[in-house]
Amino acid sequence: MKKIELEIVALSHSITQTHSYAVVLGEINGLRRLPIVIGGFEAQAIAVALERMSPSRPLTHDLMKNFMMAFNVELHEVVINDLQEGIFYSKLVCSSANDTVDIDSRTSDALALAVRFGCPIYTYDTILDQAGILMEDDGKPKPAAAVTSEQGSGDNLKTLSLEELEGLLAEVLEHEDYIRAIAIRDEIKRRSNK
Repeated sequence: MKKIELEIVALSHSITQTHSYAVVLGEINGLRRLPIVIGGFEAQAIAVALERMSPSRPLTHDLMKNFMMAFNVELHEVVINDLQEGIFYSKLVCSSANDTVDIDSRTSDALALAVRFGCPIYTYDTILDQAGILMEDDGKPKPAAAVTSEQGSGDNLKTLSLEELEGLLAEVLEHEDYIRAIAIRDEIKRRSNK
């Protein structure tokens, strides 16, 4: 089967499941999107890597990358290779000096590692046909890694002053809520560009 390369095009709160997030993968040079529901910790791990944030201590996926690098294990690609009863299955294609192996992985963990290693993400037509969404070609460029925040989850960022935003940013960073921090940082940047 021919592999189709994907990229992360969005990360947001899931509208279908409470306390969950959705990572949306887009077909490179194509119009199909593959939404995958993931947990909050995995969404945070992906967001931290996408935004190139540096937590004070390594997150679990950073630890895994450091471990792999220490033992000269390379991550070549992530393949979303199966879909059963709504659950996506993935594998990590890794190699060392002696061998290349496929390692079974939860898709959310595989994506968090792919972002850290900068390796490609693939799937197959059959999976895109089963779970993908076809987007209309409206001619507008799609962002490579847009991160959106849930509206109505407490304070509305647009109503806060710049000083309040900066204080809130410091607070959420202290609690390691990196997804909320990205939304706050983006609002601060938006105001700075005016």
